[in-house]
Amino acid sequence: MIKKLYLHNLNLVKELFELQRASYLVEAKLINFFEIPPLKESMEELMQSGETFFGYFDGDELAGAISYTIAGSELTICRMVVHPNHFRKGIAQSLLTEVEKNNQNLSELKVSTGKENSPAKNLYLKNGYKLVRDLEVVPGLFISNFVKRRVEER
Repeated sequence: MIKKLYLHNLNLVKELFELQRASYLVEAKLINFFEIPPLKESMEELMQSGETFFGYFDGDELAGAISYTIAGSELTICRMVVHPNHFRKGIAQSLLTEVEKNNQNLSELKVSTGKENSPAKNLYLKNGYKLVRDLEVVPGLFISNFVKRRVEER
């Protein structure tokens, strides 16, 4: 089940914080970079991110989460995390579908991931996102930027 997460519940924030750490540690190993900002943030910083969060629950367990911001007609996915115990169950796909369905009025969706994070890149590509560029953000670390533009019907 997918539902909106409200970050004033400290137990939920702690669960999200731990989920995020477990997920981003896997990405850190894939891209050989352990300074990913969400790995360094505190629970307070997570709570104050200003992002909208949705969580995927397997029973009572938070198995995955997605967050985003909206500016004008652009939605930027900030985080996509799935607990390693729940990889390859379609959770990231379900979360992405939910966000897209709930924001059909927006004309552009953006997301970035580590260039070496093939599972994430494949998810975005198969959902119609196009690779815009690979950007070297620090020496030796490349981030792949994707965009999905929606054509307005007339």
